[in-house]
Amino acid sequence: MDGRIPIQKSIQLITEYMNTTSILRTEPLSSPFRTEDPFMFCAYHKDHYPKGNENLGINPDQLKGHSMGSDFDPRLDFRMYHGSDVPGFPYHPHSGFETVTIAVEGAVDHSDSLGGAGRFMNGDVQWLTAGNGVQHSEMFPLLHTDKDNPFELFQIWLNLPSKSKKVDAHYKMLWSEDIPVVESKDDNGKLTKVNVIAGTLNGTKALDPNPNSWAADPANEVVILTLKLDAGATFTLPAAQTAVNRNVYFHEGDALSIDGQNIKNNTRIVLNPSTPTTIVNGDKETSLLLLQGKPIGEPVVQYGPFVANTQAELHETMSLYQRTEFGGWPWPMREQVWDKDKGRFAKFADGTEVVR
Repeated sequence: MDGRIPIQKSIQLITEYMNTTSILRTEPLSSPFRTEDPFMFCAYHKDHYPKGNENLGINPDQLKGHSMGSDFDPRLDFRMYHGSDVPGFPYHPHSGFETVTIAVEGAVDHSDSLGGAGRFMNGDVQWLTAGNGVQHSEMFPLLHTDKDNPFELFQIWLNLPSKSKKVDAHYKMLWSEDIPVVESKDDNGKLTKVNVIAGTLNGTKALDPNPNSWAADPANEVVILTLKLDAGATFTLPAAQTAVNRNVYFHEGDALSIDGQNIKNNTRIVLNPSTPTTIVNGDKETSLLLLQGKPIGEPVVQYGPFVANTQAELHETMSLYQRTEFGGWPWPMREQVWDKDKGRFAKFADGTEVVR
């Protein structure tokens, strides 16, 4: 006996290990978060905005060190991104993918080149299919003039399969009061609260995504969850049914453990989806984001907010934008915001409007 293990036995042992181990790898969180197919990008914004002025923006004397478009330094208390008065992202194009925007705290004013508009906030989610092209603006109005305006938001880019890249652009709202919530108490009575934004968790199904989304087919097992765990809470994620990519982003809290491995805050955790994952939280309340989905597995050619499958298709899309500007800009301001007293609403391209 030479002590060597036959190759087939080695493969068997590795397979058995992989099927019982939750963590494939960990890495520090980047900005934006690193994602895997079918996701392309995840931006996380958390800002401690001051009191707003009469224009729902920031007073000039508070903008020292906060230059437009170059202030992504996480050491700053807030960032203007590309807004000059109101923080946010003035109108810009998107094509070939979807944005799922989760307004955890604070307000987002939406407007687009198709005539769509809206204000959503405090747990609402916007699902926008860019398809064959749309321009939109996402501004963060500071609605409170008598107190600070804390703000927290995720924007997730979900790729579209080639068959859906040229569909007409449109968006829908997932209002916070309609989003399913799973509440789970462990044996010690510690609570985990999960917002099911896409997919299914323990039999609880999310609201329907846009019809041309990769998430619209349950076989693709696209799941988007936000989780909040009490200090000391234990929660188990069930195994997936198919081969998917599963990532957890530990963005708020102190420490937790998975399979006995201690994990610090600001960590991306790539999980083995074929086995259940038990998360044991540390001594502080913790917030997590989970992104899961079956890979689309198609070529991706990208230039900023333009996404295609080939260079020829990318050039065609960019040429279309140069000719049409995806419908132009029908609004008076590139940093369009709505009246301070206007509540949550959504206006769609066909003229219908929903008020919440």
